[in-house]
Amino acid sequence: MSDIIVSMKGIDKSFSTNKVLHGVDLDLHKGSIHALLGENGAGKSTLMNILGGVLPPDAGEINISGKTLRKVSNTVAAKRLGIGFVHQELTLLNDLTVYENLFIGSELKSGIFLDKKTMIDQSKEILDRVGVDLDPKTLVRNLNTSYKQVVEIARILMHDANIIIMDEPTASLTDIEIANVFKIMRSLRDQGISLVFISHKLNEVMEICDRYTVLRNGYLVASGEVDETINEHVLSTHMVGVELDYDGLYIKREVGEPLLEAKDLEREGEYRDVNFKIGKGEIVGFTGLLGDGRNELFESVAGANFPYKGEIAFKGNKVRMNSRSKAQKLGISYVPRNRKENGIVKDLTIVANMTLSVIKRLTKAFIISGKSEKEYTDKYIDDLNMKVHSVKNLITSLSGGNQQKAVLAKALGSNPDLIIMDNPTQGVDVGAKLEIYSLIMKLAEQGVSFFILSSEAPEVLMLCDRIFVMFEGEVRAELDRSEASEQKIMFLATGGVEAKTDTATA
Repeated sequence: MSDIIVSMKGIDKSFSTNKVLHGVDLDLHKGSIHALLGENGAGKSTLMNILGGVLPPDAGEINISGKTLRKVSNTVAAKRLGIGFVHQELTLLNDLTVYENLFIGSELKSGIFLDKKTMIDQSKEILDRVGVDLDPKTLVRNLNTSYKQVVEIARILMHDANIIIMDEPTASLTDIEIANVFKIMRSLRDQGISLVFISHKLNEVMEICDRYTVLRNGYLVASGEVDETINEHVLSTHMVGVELDYDGLYIKREVGEPLLEAKDLEREGEYRDVNFKIGKGEIVGFTGLLGDGRNELFESVAGANFPYKGEIAFKGNKVRMNSRSKAQKLGISYVPRNRKENGIVKDLTIVANMTLSVIKRLTKAFIISGKSEKEYTDKYIDDLNMKVHSVKNLITSLSGGNQQKAVLAKALGSNPDLIIMDNPTQGVDVGAKLEIYSLIMKLAEQGVSFFILSSEAPEVLMLCDRIFVMFEGEVRAELDRSEASEQKIMFLATGGVEAKTDTATA
């Protein structure tokens, strides 16, 4: 008897004249973790939205647990079929407790009153099932992202799901949090549950997945088992269609005069005794684990986290970074960590998001110049190789990678001297990553300076001239590119002791 629990055959889907899926097949095996891979816009989310009842297919058929369907009618029907969907944008309500989130819409009652005790007890049972020691009465706002992921999974399991779709579940997690989510995924697999794992992190695919399917431009291009014949290089080549070369990416540059210098920066409970410099055209990385203080530190440098103690000098002049607008006027742009919450305005168009930082420059007599606006957006769409059907569409119509490029276009628009990029390639596919990395290197050659904040050691090792490693709000070490390694970074980021440098030299 076949162990295939889901079989999608010949799936087609178009939006107006744009065909996004071309006869795609996908087989999901019982008790397996199946990677669904592809660049942004390859059709992954569309295919899973069809399985999850969000969208109907134009052609093809779906067989779920031996039942053949032309389509999954809606999300309610998907739930009845045992399908759960953990979206990249979590749907939990922060102001409610864990158990209230688990039972929202299906609350238990005792007479006319809510049966809180039973709901708490059942919540504890389902949390125990996924191997998490979590008080159901905890407010969701007090949970870190990985535990919020767990609550989403628990809510799905409460409806007897045996098929779980996970869309970029690790995009905003640290290594320790990822390990926690992976532990839960393996536990669910061992219980016979099947998982679809959508991710751009190919090292994670190699670690956690049993099988894979790769889509490119809406076509199925490869599928099979994750075995000794498969590696990250093979998968990335399938995804992009050509071999990606990161080896020649880094270019040694002459670093110019000091641009920004920070002395004895401190903000109580967030970071302390931080000193660093950056020169013109230099790329400096800051890395560590979640809660290491780097995000709060550079929010202060960008004027978004005031007051602070210590001194910041920009182009030789002492400044108090007390607002984002002041930082921007000085020539500092900031690309925030979470583009969904802080980088884009969801209700605005692509063009409006891209031009937010330069709206005054494009305005004449209180009217936005259509010609100037078009020239600006065309330039960055071309420079960043953005895939855009119409700039008048909402920013949310773009894939994650193209949204990130729009945020980057906004940062570049003010012609900054310094760009702070917090997790610059979060949720971005391998092809777009190389494009963004190449652009950073090109701009650095032209004299633009970069702070790269990233939890991914390979990213800072690939891009940066110097790397600062933080732990619990302090800089543990400054490493020159030539002496840095993933092992050394992880040792320092987890509290390993190495002599900490004094003020860095540009």
